[in-house]
Amino acid sequence: VQLQASGGGLVQAGGSLRLSCAASGGTFSRQTIGWFRQAPGKEREFVATIRSNGGYTYYADSVKGRFSISRDNAKNTVYLLMNNLSPEDTAIYYCAAGPSIILSAVRDSRSYAYWGQGTLVTVSS
Repeated sequence: VQLQASGGGLVQAGGSLRLSCAASGGTFSRQTIGWFRQAPGKEREFVATIRSNGGYTYYADSVKGRFSISRDNAKNTVYLLMNNLSPEDTAIYYCAAGPSIILSAVRDSRSYAYWGQGTLVTVSS
């Protein structure tokens, strides 16, 4: 599975962005897709995940209520809508995919076998 993340950019605090993760190869509809981010000087952290059929989503506490993950299996694409952005959200955002990830492991980056190249989100104050 190859993943291509896009949609990053520069936005003012309080603004919104929608990231996309387009997949090719493999069986996209069977993959759990996660978003992770890495800020300068910090470790990569979990942001959100969505199971294969879209019926289950899970968010990091830091983004809950502001970010929304969704998927369109017909387009092999997962979206991350980010609202009310703050400078603390500045990071490179990565999408990742993995088959059959158990719920207790969705926050662990090691559960995901495939990774995209990342897209930079910069939030100015």
